[in-house]
Amino acid sequence: MRWDLARTLEQEHGLRERTIVDTLYGSETWQKLEIGIGDRAAWLDEAHRILEAAAGRELPRLHQHWRDRQHLIAPNIDLIRRLRATYKTAVLSNADSTLVYRLRDAHGIHGLFDDVVCSADVGMAKPDPRIYALAAQRIGLPPEACVFIDDLAQNVDAARGAGMHGVHFLVNEHSLEEQLAALGVRAADERRG
Repeated sequence: MRWDLARTLEQEHGLRERTIVDTLYGSETWQKLEIGIGDRAAWLDEAHRILEAAAGRELPRLHQHWRDRQHLIAPNIDLIRRLRATYKTAVLSNADSTLVYRLRDAHGIHGLFDDVVCSADVGMAKPDPRIYALAAQRIGLPPEACVFIDDLAQNVDAARGAGMHGVHFLVNEHSLEEQLAALGVRAADERRG
């Protein structure tokens, strides 16, 4: 997630830090949707109403503006492609049921992964320890052979608690390739030809 882009939107509209994120992902409606219960459109409408209430005024659909401004992180996509020569790759995401569509049709990267575990499709979400075990099982590896990467420290801590190695990655703050190399995970270097 591009938390930096959310902060830019918040500054542009005079909102306190984390207002966009908290109004989108801090509700009971989202907690249900991320495990497959509820309606995506109703969640987005509710989040917008909560955002406007927090601002005390009408606002444009800032949650959608945030999504529209996000883009794939090119160095990480390159890294995933190079990792696939040696390692299995998978997505484990707290997401609504549109995740596979977005990875496949909107971003064209679904084929970079051996599996996609979407919380809404499996009925449980991070940091529930069961979802980490499921993700490892679905790619045929024991948890201790897996490296879990997330932008939320609580999810990384939960993965470690489930037996995985964990990497806390934040865009514009960390190099994912360097973080993985520190764990002994090194990608093939396609540039050497």
